[in-house]
Amino acid sequence: MKFSHCVILFIVSLFFSHQVPTFAQSVNSLLFREDFKEIPAETPVTQEHLANRELSLHLYGAAKQQLKKSNHPEIPNDPFYIWSGNCEGNWAMALSWQDKSVDLSHGGKIRWKSRQSGFRQLRLVLELADGSWIVSEDHVGETTDWVISEFELGKMKWRNLNMQTIIEGKTAGDPDLSKVLKIGISDLMVGGGTPASSRLDWIEVYGK
Repeated sequence: MKFSHCVILFIVSLFFSHQVPTFAQSVNSLLFREDFKEIPAETPVTQEHLANRELSLHLYGAAKQQLKKSNHPEIPNDPFYIWSGNCEGNWAMALSWQDKSVDLSHGGKIRWKSRQSGFRQLRLVLELADGSWIVSEDHVGETTDWVISEFELGKMKWRNLNMQTIIEGKTAGDPDLSKVLKIGISDLMVGGGTPASSRLDWIEVYGK
């Protein structure tokens, strides 16, 4: 009897040890991805340019109407992307998913493909449950070509963000990322044409 009891306990422990990683992987899964529609370039970027119908577009800042959905048909394999080169003031773009909040607090991450020129540094911006905004100290600076970047949100530092001016404030400390309302980008700068601008090809959000 003792031997059978030990065998049963061993089998049960194996079952749960294999189930926990599977559950963890399913919790922090890909919530959404946005690739912008392959339609002609246009200013400003609008809801019609979003390929994912579950997402809503939100634009902020003095130059929000100058943010462009760009593409160059004459360039082979040129992506359909967001471009800040024409922005004459600060700007920010964000996405919300099905009017729901998302939990990015434990293992949440964001991946994107971007290309920056000049001093432009593309950063992550988030709207929290209380309506406040934060901007990441982590960023992607100038690159010679398109690059894929990954951000592990739990390891990042943040600052408060004024969404009227799109200017950073004091350090945000340890913000609550369990109910994020909007997820977006900004370089906190005006555009300077091709030599000084930010570009976003696609973005992926992983969480609960």
